[in-house]
Amino acid sequence: EDKGGIGAQSVIHLGMHGTVEWLPGQPLGNDRQSWSDELLGGLPNIYVYAANNPSESILAKRRGYGTLVSYNVPPYGRAGLYLELANLRDLVNEYRTGESDDLKQTIWNTCQRCGIDIEVPLLLIEGDEDSKITDPDIPDILSKAYFDKWIKKLSDYLDLLQERLFSSGLHVLGSKPSEEDLRSYLSAYFDDSLSEKDYEIAFEVSHEDLGWKLPQFILDFASTYFGLDGHSKDEGDRSEKADQAQQIVSLLSRNTEELDGVLTALDGGYVRPAPGGDLLRDGTAVLPTGRNIHALDPYRMPAQGAWARGQKIAKETIKQHMEANQGQYPETIACTLWGLDTIKTRGESIAIVLALVGAKPVKEGTGRVVRFDLIPLEELKRPRIDILASMSGIFRDSFANVVDLLDDMFERCASVDEPVEMNFIRKHTLELAEDGVERPAARLFSNPPGDYGSMVNEVVGSGDWSESESLGETWKGRNVFAYGRNEGEGGGISGTARPDVLDKLLTTTERIVQEIDSVEYGLTDIQEYYANTGALKKAAENRKPVDKKTNKKKTVALSVVEAFSSSNEKDTKIPVRDVEDVLRLEYRSKLLNPKWRDAMVNQGSGGAYEVSQRMTAMVGWAATAKVDNFVFDQAAERYALDEEVAKKLQKANPEAFKNVVRRLLEASGRNMWDADEETLDKLRELYSDADDMIEQVDALY
Repeated sequence: EDKGGIGAQSVIHLGMHGTVEWLPGQPLGNDRQSWSDELLGGLPNIYVYAANNPSESILAKRRGYGTLVSYNVPPYGRAGLYLELANLRDLVNEYRTGESDDLKQTIWNTCQRCGIDIEVPLLLIEGDEDSKITDPDIPDILSKAYFDKWIKKLSDYLDLLQERLFSSGLHVLGSKPSEEDLRSYLSAYFDDSLSEKDYEIAFEVSHEDLGWKLPQFILDFASTYFGLDGHSKDEGDRSEKADQAQQIVSLLSRNTEELDGVLTALDGGYVRPAPGGDLLRDGTAVLPTGRNIHALDPYRMPAQGAWARGQKIAKETIKQHMEANQGQYPETIACTLWGLDTIKTRGESIAIVLALVGAKPVKEGTGRVVRFDLIPLEELKRPRIDILASMSGIFRDSFANVVDLLDDMFERCASVDEPVEMNFIRKHTLELAEDGVERPAARLFSNPPGDYGSMVNEVVGSGDWSESESLGETWKGRNVFAYGRNEGEGGGISGTARPDVLDKLLTTTERIVQEIDSVEYGLTDIQEYYANTGALKKAAENRKPVDKKTNKKKTVALSVVEAFSSSNEKDTKIPVRDVEDVLRLEYRSKLLNPKWRDAMVNQGSGGAYEVSQRMTAMVGWAATAKVDNFVFDQAAERYALDEEVAKKLQKANPEAFKNVVRRLLEASGRNMWDADEETLDKLRELYSDADDMIEQVDALY
């Protein structure tokens, strides 16, 4: 109070993200010029934070002085098939059972209504992508043998969609999961491989049975060596999976310790530490929650498993590009380096960069990575791909050692005596040098020093933009700073604006690689993906020539790697999908899925807010990539034109519902969505009613 405050003894910040840690100032070690230091001073900041986000939690500690108390992710659910998708599955099964030709036309028309003909096109000539059938009637000349092959592909796609995971609703802080919730966690973790007997064993003992009165080290000992019910793990009727499932149940049931952690922090006590991460990828080490989470040693990245997977992802990405481009290698690939997926995958994105360039990590005796060595071309047997490394502010600040090692590698790669047709880094560096550009080997770009974010999500959120090309230029303006040991003061934390180098790299970029590290937050769930990766895509496309076939600027492909399952070095192939395919999968499994919708709507105000955020992100993706018309059609049907759902959303969160309708109207106004006039009239009426309701509420206060 003597400093002008209200006399608070502490701050409890519920949920990410806060404001204070993102304000201007020093990335490491706040000083009196750092805004967060001025705002918080010595006030304890008890920060209730998502357990699966150890990356940004580092910033909450370093810049926001946060004492973290982790909370769990919501239960997982399977997307399943619904409405016409379920009907399509029945039709496919009936056809494959009886092979009735009468069903061919019905199956094809249902596919067209669902938009699945985009992912699983029916070709008139097998292997000829230009012969896609778009008419509602199947041509008579289409052979039955080829149609049957197509049916198999359609069935496989429906299987993929049906088994997609999503987060079911929101997590309630300190709440113990129900048996149904526990089943959903176990089903996702064990990929539906548990028997009913395994489930029975997993649920044998609850927390109440043990009372949790014993010291924790005794409980941990009992869990490890006997199983929580006291039975020896050597008993023949207990599988290893059942024991592991029982351990997961016991750990998840300790969600109640989340509130204990908050109270302990308020009491000035010791909040026990634990690694942050995701149960599906990182296993039981991340449980229980209610802990002060930490990340990993940045000097040991990439880890061995990450290095193995990164090489496979790089190989698959190159293969994907060559198949789509008449066997041509990409000269430049833009790789996103984000703190969160780097921590959770232990450096897979770094490994992807190394593998594309043709380099490998070198470790000293202690296991620390000290250098990235170039692999000889004779061993590599292909050109070195140039890289535009798009770093998040958190990666830049948290992994300064990696930034320096990468910068050193790029400098050596640019100067090595190799033919330019086999070393695209050297090729582009020499071209920049001829134009008199300084530091032509700079490849690591991010936001201004001490600042964060592309600002594209703010622009999209406000609606204050005209052409989608401007979003790409907003991204470029915010990511023009190069980092590394040869920049600024060195040490990876101070950068230099190098617009000419960035412009060259954007001009030559032909593909982008993005990892997704979480079931809970995919491409369509948060603003950061379109605001960074989508806007990067648009910035590169702005510099491309016009394609004579489409009379539009040539598109830049975006490869998406879903890295939220547990890594396995023995995996021979890791799925790398085009962004358009991933967007369709995500929209079908989540936003358009009545199961996901109902789980969110039933969460009240918070659930309505989550729906609203995804509608804004949908506009962002439509501006920077492509969102199919059926997505907008069905989003309008599910959330605005369904009277019961609309009433629930409006009652729970009037502003969120207004934004849902606003984004649909905006999509139509920006020609992202081809909607009929009757639908638009209904939406305009809903928007007007929503506006009136908000004004009435405001008048009460």
